Amino acid sequence: MKQYRLELAVGLFVLTGLIALGWLSTKLARMELMGGNSIAIHARFSSVSGLKNGANVEIAGVQVGRVDSISLDMEDYEADVILLIDPHVSIQDDAIASVRTKGLIGDRYVKISPGASDLVLKNGDKLINTEPAINFEELISQFIHGAIQ
Repeated sequence: MKQYRLELAVGLFVLTGLIALGWLSTKLARMELMGGNSIAIHARFSSVSGLKNGANVEIAGVQVGRVDSISLDMEDYEADVILLIDPHVSIQDDAIASVRTKGLIGDRYVKISPGASDLVLKNGDKLINTEPAINFEELISQFIHGAIQ
């Protein structure tokens, strides 16, 4: 009887550990189970150089979402970025989304500057005002060749 209780206790301990490991791995990988609870907003950029899926979306330095996918629109050759935003955060239709660089390493993220409109974007809406990523190599090249005064 004692052996049975010991095996049961060890089994429950191992099962609890596996469940905790599974939960931790989904949180670290930013995966969502059962579809998640977020609002998908489309933003079009002329350049998203260095931006990757899973990158942060921030307002005032606070993470409010992440980049879900990046694709190329073949009609006008712009990048279509789908942002998954926390449903408790309201994004005005005149907000500005810009691709920025964080830190010395150069990780890219999307910064949203709030607008002043009373209209709030809903699931599937498009964010019209965007600013592309700054290409530092192009700026340096223009400076060297005298294009920047």
